[in-house]
Amino acid sequence: MYHRYRDLVLHWLKVPPEPHPPFGDPASLRVFRAGKNYYKLRIFGWGMAELAAFAGIAFWALLLVYVEETARIEKARRAATAQVVAGHKATLAEQADQALAAIKGARDTELKAKDPESSKPAKKPVRKRVRTGGWDGFVRTFVELAIMLPPWAFPVIWVLKVAALAGFLLQLPLTYAVRRLDFEMRWYVVTDRSLRIRTGVWSVQEITMSFANLQQVEVSQGPLQRLLGLADVKVQSAGGSDNPNGKPQDDLHTGYFHSVDNAHEIRDLIQERLRRFRDSGLGDPEEMRRTALPAAAPPHAANVATTQAPDDADVLVAARELAAEARALRVALG
Repeated sequence: MYHRYRDLVLHWLKVPPEPHPPFGDPASLRVFRAGKNYYKLRIFGWGMAELAAFAGIAFWALLLVYVEETARIEKARRAATAQVVAGHKATLAEQADQALAAIKGARDTELKAKDPESSKPAKKPVRKRVRTGGWDGFVRTFVELAIMLPPWAFPVIWVLKVAALAGFLLQLPLTYAVRRLDFEMRWYVVTDRSLRIRTGVWSVQEITMSFANLQQVEVSQGPLQRLLGLADVKVQSAGGSDNPNGKPQDDLHTGYFHSVDNAHEIRDLIQERLRRFRDSGLGDPEEMRRTALPAAAPPHAANVATTQAPDDADVLVAARELAAEARALRVALG
C-alpha cells in the first residue's frame, strides 16, 4: 500500500529517479544512506507535530461546545430578567424607594440615640472592583462574544471546524509519505574519482564533486546525534567557505552526508580514494581537456599554415585553366 502511494507522490511531485553514478570506475561505486535512527527521529517529530495539531483542534472544539451552551443559557437568563424587570418596573421602583426610606429612618434614629454629632451624613463606602482574569476571564470573553453573534454564526463555525478536522485527516498520509521519502531519497554515491549527493523531495538538490577539487573532509556530531549514533560528514571543495549566516545548501562548494551511522567509514573511504587519486597524478578530465587544447593549438595552427598555401595554389591553377577553356569555347562557338 505504501509503495503504491509513494509512487503516486513521486509522480505528483515530479521527483526524478535515483541519481546516475558520477564519473569513475563502476566497480568502485559505493552508495550510502542516512541512518535508521534518523528515520525514527523524523517520524517521531512528525508524530509530535500531528499530535499537537490534533490536540489544538480538540481543544477548540470542546471550548466551542462549552461557549455555545453557556452563551445560550446566559442569553435565556438575560431575556427572562429583562422581561420581568419590564413588567414590574413601577412596582420595583416603589418598593425600592420604600425600602430606602425605611433604612434611612432607622439609621438616623439609631445615630441620634447614640451620639448627636453622629447625625452627620456618613461617607459612601468605597466599592472594590473585582478583576476577572485567568481561565475564567478567557472563557468569559468568548461567552460575551458568542452572545453578540447572530444565530447563524455557530453553524458556520461548526462547518469550518469539521472542514479543519477533515483537512487534518487527509493530510496525515501525505505528510507521512513526505517525511519517509525525505529519508529514502537521500543518496550519497562515491566512486574512485568523484562523489554525488542528492537530497530533498519538495526541493531536490544534487551536488557532484570531483576529487581533483576536493580539499577537506570533516565529521561533526551533535548531542542528539551522539545519543542516536549518527553523525554528519562534510566535504568541501576548492572555493568553498564557511558562512555562519547562510544555510549549508547555499554553499555549492560544500556537501553533507547528513545523519549517517557510518561517518568514520565514509570519511576514511573518501580520504583513501582521494590519496590514491592524487598519487596517480590524474586530474579532472574536463580540466585536463581544457589544458590540453591550448597546448596542442600552436602545432595545429602551424600545420594549417603550412598546408594552406599549397591548397590555395592548386585552386588558383585550376581556376585559370577553367577560364582558358571557357574563352576557347566561346571563340569556337562565335
